[in-house]
Amino acid sequence: MRSGRSTWFNQNFTEDAGVAEPIKGGAVRLATGDGEEPFIDVRDIADVAVATLTEPGHAGKRYELSGPRLLSWAEAVEEVARATGRAITYTPITPERQRADFVARGFPPQAVDVFLALFEHIREHRAEWLSDGVQQVLGRAPRDFRDYAKSIR
Repeated sequence: MRSGRSTWFNQNFTEDAGVAEPIKGGAVRLATGDGEEPFIDVRDIADVAVATLTEPGHAGKRYELSGPRLLSWAEAVEEVARATGRAITYTPITPERQRADFVARGFPPQAVDVFLALFEHIREHRAEWLSDGVQQVLGRAPRDFRDYAKSIR
């Protein structure tokens, strides 16, 4: 298990973080390669934050948070396609192509650099770790990406 922090949230598939628009358009092209990510639901992060701030026993503790399983972007996109009944494809692209795509979509240069760094982290398999922080704090497993995908309209 690698220690780290989740870099992508389930909600990135429906909020505008460079992914929602391609999901709606049916074609996701990212420079993430075959690396996997421990997608986490932002509601789990919020629930952990509330618990650690309002319940005793958390002072000075640090919890690593992740979703319950690792998914490649191809697998995550496939889950969304299956859950929504829509045809959505995932195509891995080079970082250079990714930069050109983001620039063409009007992303500011600083945002492009941040996205490319996040994708490199995934592409180089540095995001492949799971933690039990949600379970430790809330006494339950984190929400699964599949359940989130089912909520997408």
